[in-house]
Amino acid sequence: MIRFTIRELLSIPERLRFRRSLASRALCVPAGQPMLCYGDVMAGGELVAGGKVKLLHLGERWPEAEHFNVLYLVSSAPPPFAGEMVRWAKRRGVKFVWNQNGVGFPAWAGIRAWEINRPMAALLRHADHVVYQSEFCRESADRWLGPARCPASVLINPADTAIFKPSPTPPNLREGWRLLAAGTHYQPFRVIGALETLRVLLDAGHRATLTVAGEMRWPGADAEVHAAITRLRLAELVTLRPAFTQEEAVRLYQSAHILLHLKYNDPCPTVAVEALACGLPVVASHSGGMPEIVGDDGGELVHVPRDWWKASFPPPRRIAAAVARVMNEWPQRSTAARARAERLFRKETWVEAHARIFDSLLK
Repeated sequence: MIRFTIRELLSIPERLRFRRSLASRALCVPAGQPMLCYGDVMAGGELVAGGKVKLLHLGERWPEAEHFNVLYLVSSAPPPFAGEMVRWAKRRGVKFVWNQNGVGFPAWAGIRAWEINRPMAALLRHADHVVYQSEFCRESADRWLGPARCPASVLINPADTAIFKPSPTPPNLREGWRLLAAGTHYQPFRVIGALETLRVLLDAGHRATLTVAGEMRWPGADAEVHAAITRLRLAELVTLRPAFTQEEAVRLYQSAHILLHLKYNDPCPTVAVEALACGLPVVASHSGGMPEIVGDDGGELVHVPRDWWKASFPPPRRIAAAVARVMNEWPQRSTAARARAERLFRKETWVEAHARIFDSLLK
């Protein structure tokens, strides 16, 4: 039996209008070289963040085309009515590449896991090639969406290492340790845990500050964070910043010593890759795709239980201990972080891997 969510039922009229607009759209599928469509998700001039960032790298080489032979969609930034668009394109001979990020599992999605996973599972089954953003993404998709029925690759999100690079004048260690928590914050512990870690460091006699950059999107976030700042006596040592552009991101990373990334089971955060490229060691929980990104030379990973059903977070005292270990060797750790990004996460390598995928599909 097919179940529909209330949101899907309410969208039926708009979905029918979208189908009619596709039916009236002329599409000439070119032969030969790859010509890409990204579902028009980059239109509108809004702030490019999250799942859309990687499309900037592809778009430099393959700008979005009106007539295309490859439809490339990202699970964390799909267009409206992606299923209709995929079926319409494939009926006309277009190849479909699906970039799979994380899935909904009970530890974070709760009862919404089915609602989140069903459309992704359907699109994955239509794919001619699946790009998983990490081995953890592949594992979680296999479990909660079903294994891919087509060729697949694992390509961790890249960074433009020519732009994301260490500052020629890194922040002065003698002025204190500068911690950064950046990204779009859906889990409270990403911010509250960072604040509590800062308090532990201060109580241990270390000089440190924290910048929290990006939207905080859990219910009651602003009130909870300001209450925690007051409770922990951190008003003079914490800076809260809104969402940021790619250009602003470089300056954020270059002005910090360490990235604190405390989300549980994060599948493949680009923010961690960009931080490494800027010479920031990453302190995170040993979960999700973080072991693949951070490894042994990109920072410190704090043990947490591995679980699909319940989220776990390390105690702030253990996070603070990891921060202290990194900061006591910061120049060497910073150099190692940058070297790891250059070795594994260069934009050019990632784009060339896509070129091989597109060529194999269009032969």
